[in-house]
Amino acid sequence: QVQLVESGGGSVQAGESLTLSCEVSVHFDNGYCMGWFRQAPGKEREGVAGIDSNGMTVYADSVKGRFTVSASNAKFNHSLYLQMDSLTPGDSAMYLCAADWCWPDQTLTAAYRHWGQGTQVTVLG
Repeated sequence: QVQLVESGGGSVQAGESLTLSCEVSVHFDNGYCMGWFRQAPGKEREGVAGIDSNGMTVYADSVKGRFTVSASNAKFNHSLYLQMDSLTPGDSAMYLCAADWCWPDQTLTAAYRHWGQGTQVTVLG
């Protein structure tokens, strides 16, 4: 059973930074993607940033230049990170991580089957 657990959320002032972490309980072989998504109240879930098994990263336009996604891959599991800088109130949302096998170029659009429960990010302005 694949489990994903996010951490690192919290309340910060506009302009500050946060780093989110996601621990993935299994190891995926080649051909996987891991992504960060967010959902604010009354809004649809959106892809924020992701990375695939080739190390290719992708970002939503709204976070390019401010957010950095990275991953560490151990023998039996993965860790996914999201460094968020220059946060704005518009970044406030529940942030969720996801992982699964996926085709190239589908890191933020794949039909992920495995999701964490999320960590709340609130940016005060």
